[in-house]
Amino acid sequence: MAQVPQSLSLVPGPLLAAVAGPGDVRGLSADELLQLAGEIRQFLVEKVCATGGHLGPNLGMVELTLALHRVFDSPRDTLLFDTGHQAYVHKLLTGRRAGFERLRQPGGLSGYPSRSESGHDLVANSHASTALSYADGLAKARQLAGETDRAVVAVIGDGALTGGLALEALNNLGAAQDRPVIVVVNDNGRSYAPTTGALAAHLNDLKCGGGLEACRNVFTDLGFTYFGPADGHNTAELEQTLMRARAMNRPTVVHAITVKGKGYGPAEQDAADCLHAVGVVDTATGRPAPRPAPGAVGTATTVSRPSWTGVFAQSLLSLAEQREEVVAVTAAMLRPTGLHPMAERFPQRVFDVGIAEQHAVTSAAGLAMGGYHPVVAIYATFLNRAFDQVLMDVALHRLAVTFVLDRAGITGPDGPSHHGMWDLSVFSAVPGLRIAAPRDAVRLDELLCEAVAYGEGPSLLRFPKGPTPAELPTVERCEGGDVLHRSAAGARDVLLVAAGPMGQRACEAARELEEFGIGATVIDPRWLLPVHPALTDLAAGYRLIVTVEDNLRHGGLGTTLLQALGDRAAQVPLVRLGLPHTFIEHGSREGLLERAGLSAEAITNAVLVARSIRHPAPPAGGVPLPRPAPAGQAARRTVPSAGRRTR
Repeated sequence: MAQVPQSLSLVPGPLLAAVAGPGDVRGLSADELLQLAGEIRQFLVEKVCATGGHLGPNLGMVELTLALHRVFDSPRDTLLFDTGHQAYVHKLLTGRRAGFERLRQPGGLSGYPSRSESGHDLVANSHASTALSYADGLAKARQLAGETDRAVVAVIGDGALTGGLALEALNNLGAAQDRPVIVVVNDNGRSYAPTTGALAAHLNDLKCGGGLEACRNVFTDLGFTYFGPADGHNTAELEQTLMRARAMNRPTVVHAITVKGKGYGPAEQDAADCLHAVGVVDTATGRPAPRPAPGAVGTATTVSRPSWTGVFAQSLLSLAEQREEVVAVTAAMLRPTGLHPMAERFPQRVFDVGIAEQHAVTSAAGLAMGGYHPVVAIYATFLNRAFDQVLMDVALHRLAVTFVLDRAGITGPDGPSHHGMWDLSVFSAVPGLRIAAPRDAVRLDELLCEAVAYGEGPSLLRFPKGPTPAELPTVERCEGGDVLHRSAAGARDVLLVAAGPMGQRACEAARELEEFGIGATVIDPRWLLPVHPALTDLAAGYRLIVTVEDNLRHGGLGTTLLQALGDRAAQVPLVRLGLPHTFIEHGSREGLLERAGLSAEAITNAVLVARSIRHPAPPAGGVPLPRPAPAGQAARRTVPSAGRRTR
């Protein structure tokens, strides 16, 4: 396959422009398919590098997706793409080319399969290892309905095949010989990094064997007919293999060997897998697009700050150098979660267990029982999958395990499946689990040290995606947390309790409230849950409490503090600001937080509305308070804009 040229076209090639649906690719000749594959790669490089998205996985799926749509009749036949970031080519072939102009942007195309976008997407999946279980259920439904002519095809990567759920599904699928499901293993040897474990070694043996379709292997032992290994970039070979698999009318596995990033030099040569998912990058080099030079005409000067993940990576490495008992566990995300520096320095103390979050947690429990202190680094949304293991395998035994949740809160363009907005609500139910949220890089280092030094039970740290903010210094340290802002002495009008990164917004709101004659104190509890008694005592002395967290409003910091106040019969009104109890679509982190009422302006208005309900008299200075907003509507801004003081 020829490399994508560095000089890219601004419009789709003629064949791609003519594709309005899967039927348009079935009549193409071999030469036309080769040309279309090149046009698709050129289109993906141009569009994904301009908007950000998953590049490497989709470049490797071009011929395989073409073959799938030539052999199967979607949506009558069902195509399921496990870890749906490999479905961009499928989107192109099902009439969604125009949507790539706003890929993963508000109102634009999702980066994953989406039921609301197309009838060709049955599952809005993006967590790994689920497609085979969906396929099992669909095949059962088709059998019960007597629909024997509708194929069910599940495409799963070799990395996702290491997940426990995928292995459970294989166990069930292979046992039902009269229930045909075609499992396509897209084997590129990687997830975010080279696939690890015994299954990865077995797949590699099959690849090296070359064409041994009749050989005994793990799939045949589980009851499947095995076809492969097939060249995942040879459309004709793939079509022939898929047609043979369909004709078997029983559970089959098609093992396709692909190259991640195929056809785009920078992605193919990307040993660190930086082009798996990209922001805006230079198409010629595959590197992040250069930012305007500071002071350039028409641009604002920006200061580059280290990412939360990068700060954690260095802090953990420092701890590992100081404490020999510190080990680390990852579920196939060594680099994305920041464990790579420790793995390079101490390779024997970092364990990649594959895409198996449940196993990661209970394996960490075993490490803790053996006298080590494991740090389990994982995305916040993925730890939901291991709730039972955190509860019963770690917390029940009061084991000293530290969970570090990257991408907590709103993550942005990856959408509802990746927002880390559930962890406080879900894990607040775990007895003995301490949960912390650092507000800046300094506090991340401090809290990680405290967590690793704690030996009485599990701890959890959560931080968002993106760069760390500027340091927010402590005005006063108390048992209940760090006071970040305090109005004039004796002013106990409002206590703003800010969870981690919400501290900056809360301090801005406190300064605005002072313009209304409202005294505000801002406190960062540092350790959010369980609520410290000293924080409850402090809160009981204020006229109004407002909690601010980038988690669901229900079940998190605000709910727990409200319960703690109720337990001591403190009659203080409490307003909980957080994320709505719904699935939030993709968009920028800042934009979505603002829409959820978590900007400084929204915090200010929430205080003013709450006080107007209970204290209708205008504040000092004669500035009228807003009327309470009707249910479901945001209060209108009443704070004076910058430069237009009313006092």
